[in-house]
Amino acid sequence: MANHKSALKRIRSNDAKRLRNRYQHKTARTYIKRLRDTTDKSEAEKLLGEVMGMVDKLAKKNIIHANKAANLKSSLTKRVNTL
Repeated sequence: MANHKSALKRIRSNDAKRLRNRYQHKTARTYIKRLRDTTDKSEAEKLLGEVMGMVDKLAKKNIIHANKAANLKSSLTKRVNTL
């Protein structure tokens, strides 16, 4: 257990950030699955914009790697274009 006041605060803030990151990552994965399952082109294009924003935000905050974000965006765009 930490002895310093600043170390205790760091533990609390790390837990809060971990939960927030986990929530955002899980939400983005859910939207990606929803986008992959859709067959309607207009709905897919609408969802694609939302998913792109989510993926960009995750990459910016280093929750996912920038290359993974680029690969996800590329593959999802290809999928929507083939509908």
